[in-house]
Amino acid sequence: MFRDESLLGRLIVGLAKWLAVAGGLVLMAMVAMIVVSIIGRALLSVGLKPITGDYELVSIGMGFAVFAFLPWAHLQRGHALVSLVTDSFGQTVNNWILVITDIMVLVASAFIAWRLYFGMMDKFAYKETTLLLRFPLGWAYAVGFVGAVAMVIVAIYVLGRSLSYALSGQAEPKRAGAEL
Repeated sequence: MFRDESLLGRLIVGLAKWLAVAGGLVLMAMVAMIVVSIIGRALLSVGLKPITGDYELVSIGMGFAVFAFLPWAHLQRGHALVSLVTDSFGQTVNNWILVITDIMVLVASAFIAWRLYFGMMDKFAYKETTLLLRFPLGWAYAVGFVGAVAMVIVAIYVLGRSLSYALSGQAEPKRAGAEL
């Protein structure tokens, strides 16, 4: 059930992958916007101008991009590993270390999503907006909340995956982060 080849695994991998792609597209759009805005600032003398609210848009887009990349990074074990000590342990101990760290990631992800939800509801309730564009800050929180919820879903799946490997005594397949 918790294998990437299963139906559940393919759904989770697809969710994480497409969210990461969306984060990448948002990053590329932000880069293009920043370039246009800088050119507008540089050419004020010829009548061009920067994009109004570019800083606000970058901060909203960056918030989404960060949360959009987290599920894929966790799914692929792309986070930093310090294996100086754990390399000397056996496979069984390392499998259970992954289970423990996956529990901690799940708890942290759930806490972040929980607090983002209440922050989002607070921003909507008080109708807070950005300074220049008057963009509702609740929606800025909402785009981050989408990635945070996806991270919780992925963290549950990764915990199930690592737990199934630990219980069966099998080694988890090497992924991006496991090689470093």
